[in-house]
Amino acid sequence: MMTQYSPIRRALISVSDKTGLAGFAKGLAAQGVEIYSTGGTYKFLTDQGIAASELAQYTGFPEVMDGRVKTLHPKIFGGILARRDRQEDLDSLSEHSIAPIDLVVVNLYPFEATVAKPGVRFAEAVEQIDIGGPSLIRAASKNHAFVTVATSPAQYGSILAEFQAHGGTSHKLRLQLALECFESTASYDSSISKYLASQVSEKEATAAVGSVQAVLPDRLHLDLTKVQDLRYGENPHQQAALYSRPSTGTSLVQAKQLHGKELSYNNLLDADSAYNIVRCFARPSAVVVKHNNPCGAASAHKLSAACRKALDGDPQSAFGGILGFNQCVDAETANELCQPGLFIEAIVAPEFSDAAIEILSTKPKWRENVRLIAMGKERESERPLDFRFVRGGVLVQQADTLPPANLTWKTVTTVPVADELWDDIAFGWEMVRHVKSNAIVLARDAALVGVGAGQMSRVDSVEIAISKAADRSRGSILASDAFFPFPDSIHRAAQAGIVAIVQPGGSKKDDEVIAACNEHRIPMLFTGQRHFRH
Repeated sequence: MMTQYSPIRRALISVSDKTGLAGFAKGLAAQGVEIYSTGGTYKFLTDQGIAASELAQYTGFPEVMDGRVKTLHPKIFGGILARRDRQEDLDSLSEHSIAPIDLVVVNLYPFEATVAKPGVRFAEAVEQIDIGGPSLIRAASKNHAFVTVATSPAQYGSILAEFQAHGGTSHKLRLQLALECFESTASYDSSISKYLASQVSEKEATAAVGSVQAVLPDRLHLDLTKVQDLRYGENPHQQAALYSRPSTGTSLVQAKQLHGKELSYNNLLDADSAYNIVRCFARPSAVVVKHNNPCGAASAHKLSAACRKALDGDPQSAFGGILGFNQCVDAETANELCQPGLFIEAIVAPEFSDAAIEILSTKPKWRENVRLIAMGKERESERPLDFRFVRGGVLVQQADTLPPANLTWKTVTTVPVADELWDDIAFGWEMVRHVKSNAIVLARDAALVGVGAGQMSRVDSVEIAISKAADRSRGSILASDAFFPFPDSIHRAAQAGIVAIVQPGGSKKDDEVIAACNEHRIPMLFTGQRHFRH
């Protein structure tokens, strides 16, 4: 079947982003297209020597209210919406002296960029809510059978190429452009609704404190844009892609890959976990993540020392792991990663020194493929939400980002906590919330020495953590993400030489658990805060 191309004889151009507009408009004008425009766009075109007519002269109605009303006119929308294959539509055009408009070139006021500015006033944000622009492009998209719509400078090339080659645009291109238009208006409306929701009055917000409604809205719009197709998902038979959503905070999606082959689906999950762990620490810190669980982690006086301690946490599991750092990776740290027998999939950090990049991309055997991911400067954002998809819906919760409530921790044993153990207790409690439930971690000298993750029985997690730690369990502290239902784990911890335990408390048998700790002279802290991670 021969492709039918819809001609472009008349164009309406009104844009806030004028990137690439001069070349595009000149290409249209060279083909004899009659151009109508408004305000700043009209001035821009005429300053570029491009013939254009002011829309107000065509409609006979001036721009009013500081430009709030300039394109909302029947002569404009009639020209866009008229169906060229309906005689009654064509008769209406003739009766009311309406000229058909074949191309609409509009991009919207920069609302999202405006509200992202520090200290932006509410009134300023409201003025960046575009009315005429979305109406124009929605009308053009609805009538894509005959009208071409351009909402981004990235589309100018394909439109102009078809027009110059065929005197018009194909239905396939117009349909694609209409799709992209509605995607852009959906995203635009979503950003406005999100901003307005954030502007709930202080009085209303105060009244809603403690309410689910204060955090989770009745309607939730997920504005996602595909960043890249991935080779596959968790397994080779699963298709996968990476999408981004608007965020003001530091994000793996916006990070810069400095070296190595393409990140996989599993790499991205582990890299995100690794960075989310280390960013919680103030001291130089490192973590090794394997299958979305930390198998080694440490804090120290400098990054290279933290790196060494993290790798020593579970050297066997560290093979093929992903490493995270909370400071710039320097040459000394990079050399720590070049030890014989170690293989690393990816390294994520705020940045890498030039010397570290040179070492990691040339020295180890795995140099060609290791992914080096620079997250950039840490930026604060609102407390994020976690999303988990279930059949027919989505589970949404606040992310588990609450700081340790150490001011309310309570020693529940008759045995006090020795001063020298507090740093390890705080380190262990921070780490246990990053381990899959049932979670047990052993920590000593601000480093993980044993991890028990994802077991159906808590006592099994204790056994695995102790087994991983071996002799290093002696003198370590134990952190549990939830309460101990029975005292059996306490007896096993005592046998392994554990010197303190921190846990939420709340079991019906807390008294028996505390009694077991007193029996073994092991101090125990209750935090009152659970850290399940399913």
